[in-house]
Parts: sequence; C-alpha cells; structure tokens
Amino acid sequence: MIFKNGAGVRSFDPQRALATPRSIRALIGPEPRVLADELWAKLLWAGMHLEEQDVPKIGRLKRVEHTRPMYPTALVRALALTWLFAGLRSDELVRLRVGCIRWQRGAASPAAATTHVPGEDAACLLDVPTNKTGTAYTKPVDPLVGQAIAAWEQARPVQPNLSDRKTGESIAMLFCFRGQPIPTEYFNRALIPLLCRKAGVPLHDARGRITSHRARATIATQLFNAKEPMTLFELQAWLGHRSPLSTQHYARITPTTLTKAYHDAGYFARNVRTIEVLIDRDAVQRGAPATGEPWQYFDLAHGYCTYTFFEQCPHRMACARCDFYVPKGSSKAQLLEARGNLQHMLAQIPLTDDERAAVEDGSAAVERLLERLADTPTPGGRTPREIAQAPAFIPLTSLSMSPTAKEQL
Repeated sequence: MIFKNGAGVRSFDPQRALATPRSIRALIGPEPRVLADELWAKLLWAGMHLEEQDVPKIGRLKRVEHTRPMYPTALVRALALTWLFAGLRSDELVRLRVGCIRWQRGAASPAAATTHVPGEDAACLLDVPTNKTGTAYTKPVDPLVGQAIAAWEQARPVQPNLSDRKTGESIAMLFCFRGQPIPTEYFNRALIPLLCRKAGVPLHDARGRITSHRARATIATQLFNAKEPMTLFELQAWLGHRSPLSTQHYARITPTTLTKAYHDAGYFARNVRTIEVLIDRDAVQRGAPATGEPWQYFDLAHGYCTYTFFEQCPHRMACARCDFYVPKGSSKAQLLEARGNLQHMLAQIPLTDDERAAVEDGSAAVERLLERLADTPTPGGRTPREIAQAPAFIPLTSLSMSPTAKEQL
C-alpha cells in the first residue's frame, strides 16, 4: 500500500500496510479450552481408581515382553491426582518439592507438618514453587492430593538433590526417579492418554486435544461457577496470578450459571404480575356481556373486581372499592365461590412505573400513589374522595395466585 505525503511524494509505511486487520486482532487473545463436565468427571474417576495394571510397562530388550513399569505406580497416581485437583501448570507440577504438603487442623491452629491421621478433619495445603507470574505461595487442595503425595514420599527411593531451573536452588524434587526429574512432556505424551484409556474417553474433544493446561482452565471455571463460588480475587490467589486480568480469562460463566442468574433477576416478573380470573360460564351462555351483568371476576385476595377492563383501571394498586368491587365477606361473594361452573384462568398484568414502585418500595410509594389517584374517577364514575369508605390500596403481591402462577413468578 503506497501513500502520498504532504509534498506529493509516494511513500511506503510498512506498519500501516502490513498491520494485522482489526477484525483479526479482535479474535486474538487467551481462550482457555474448558473440558465438558461429564468428560472431566470420567477423568477424575480414572485418576482416583488408577491401578498398577494401568501403568505402561517397558522391557530391557526389544523382543522381551514388557514386564516393568516405566515409573512406580505410586508416582504415577500422585502425578495424576495432583494434575486433576491442584490446577497447576505442568512446569509447577514437576518442580514440586519433597514436603510440599502440610495439614491444618483448624482455622486458628497453625499448619502442621506432613503427618496426617486418616479420618481427621484437616485442610490440605500445597506449597507451590516460584512460577512464571509470581513467587512461591500456598493453596488449599483436596485431601486426596495430600494422601497420594504422602504415599509416594513414603515409597520414594533416595534421590540426589537437583537444581531448580527457575531459581537455581539445590532441592529434593518430589517427582523424581532414578536421579532424573519427570519431564513436562510426560503429561501430554503418557499420563493424559493413560487416563483417557482408563476412563474410556477420546483424547480429543470438540475443542481439540486434551492437554495438561486444560485441567487448570476446567478447575478454575468450575470453582467460579460452583454453588458457593469463589470470588475473582479468591480465584486469583488460588491460581497464583499476579493480576486479576489474567484470572478473568479463566473465570468463564457457564450457560447454566448464567441462566440461573437471569432467572433469579426476575426481569419478566418485575414488569408483570399474574392474577387469577374467574369466569362464570352460565352467565356467558345467558348473554350476560350483552346486558351488562358481571361474568368475569378478578381475584384481589380480599375481594373481586367485576370491571371487564381491569387491565386499564388506574386504581389496581389502590382499589377505592367502587361499584365494581365485591368484598369476599359479602353474601354475593360467597354465592360466587359456591358455584361449581366457574372456570379459573390466569391473566398477566403489566405494571406501570408507579405500580412497580408500590410493589417494591413499600408503604411510602403506596401513599404517593393514593394521593395521585384521589381525584381520579373509578370505573363506577366516582372518585376515591367521593366514596364514603376510606380508600384501601391492594398490593399486587398479595393477590391470590394459584401454584402455577407462583411458579411463573
């Protein structure tokens, strides 16, 4: 792309001509690939039930049958459970140190050593080494992780100290065998295929291959969408991120959580209310609508309104007990309730701003609504001031509703 400058000379700007289009830049960014819940549950089951016959075997010679495991079963099981429950990067997993597990026997008591009594109610704490975004920190993990690591530490042969490639310290590396640390490639090449075979799930899903880092994204998403979820800052501390901006990429809201939040917000119920309507079928068959005889009754909990156009009445939230009002204590209402030919229906009533405020804000909003409607004629023609009985408001929240209507709200 060639441009002309102010002097009319053609010039070539590579930063402008070769720049990535804006539409492409908008699609570029971190996008953790979360595993489906049912697939992740199968992998968890496979890791918790890992046995010796599941671990791959190797032989000393090419034509000799494989009879010896590449790594001890206790080591593989500790690696698998730590990957499934701790939410660590593969580099952090292979650099864990001996004694990284501690047990805390109460909120007020300090963290104890690596000793743990089975059945004891104690929190398991994992010391995570220095990572790419921060220094070493401690995080709580499931007790299964602590028990598996403790079993491996007990069976772990004496190993020489190795140099930590991040800090250069000479440390006793936890996942080490025959003087060699477990490589980070072991997860994608051996451990994850092993768990997939055990669980009977494919190595690829709709979002690609199952890799070691997808466990971290899945665990973070499940913690953020739990019944009592972690906050963004709690999840940031658990993942070991320096900035909450990094945590936001993992804090994905699942459609199920979003649906529940939308339902709890009550957007539809905030603007409408459901009221039960009684229709006198005998009166309809006699031609009551043509003669002006009541045939439709809106149940107001303490009475019935026979005004046909109840949705348009301005006194719905402040019933002035006009000529269309039938108290439930009257003989007329009792005769109405005794009829066996009544058809029950539900009607949804949209609310105005004043009516919604009366429902949500309480008595102060109701008083304002009463004052505003004091001189507004009722369907019977008189105003509330002209009606001998004092005006009494009818909050729509107290309307008599059927169980079906309550479920709709």
